[in-house]
Amino acid sequence: MLASYYTVKLEGQDEIVIQKSRFIGYVRRVETEEDAQRFIQEIKKKHHDATHNCSAYMIGENDQIQKANDDGEPSGTAGVPILEVLKKQGLKDTAVVVTRYFGGIKLGAGGLIRAYGSTTSQAIKTTGIVKRQLMQGYSIVVDYTSLGKVENELRNSKFILETINYLDTVEFIVYVQKGEEQEFLDWMVDLSSGQAEIEATDTKYMEIEVSSTSEDKE
Repeated sequence: MLASYYTVKLEGQDEIVIQKSRFIGYVRRVETEEDAQRFIQEIKKKHHDATHNCSAYMIGENDQIQKANDDGEPSGTAGVPILEVLKKQGLKDTAVVVTRYFGGIKLGAGGLIRAYGSTTSQAIKTTGIVKRQLMQGYSIVVDYTSLGKVENELRNSKFILETINYLDTVEFIVYVQKGEEQEFLDWMVDLSSGQAEIEATDTKYMEIEVSSTSEDKE
């Protein structure tokens, strides 16, 4: 499993008009090629009267599935520019469909490439990007005399305090970024003077919203 990766929020769209042509960009997070194809067909059905429904998707931990479709536009002027935006922004498990309603003015190859790329970028920006970070969960059990101190320190730390369970003792469910487990454990032992009961729980991805530009993600 990857320690972290970028993908889009679940779904979104945006639209721009260029030389009287409408370009509507649809974005969806997908986990399989079947999901991506289903999404593409869904948009094609919705916009069956459109001039073109061009698409691209990139799926897999190592981007092993990459497809682009020009849907009748000149070869390389639609699907590939959409895919290139996904590559440039480093987005995994993402599918995009750009629907075009022709406005009567031809854009030329360069104009089409810019139009499909710009629509894709705008639709992704509107949808939003998240960083999926692999986290290790921990159950931290302390007595009530330590509640205030431990809770305050956790809330002001870089670690994620997800839940507090108030039972005979107090249980904190905390998530720690992979690679920082030992740092967290040492800190927690010191914070609780060795009194906390610490147990590893599950491992899961947690999502952090980030900017839609690749420069801001670095």
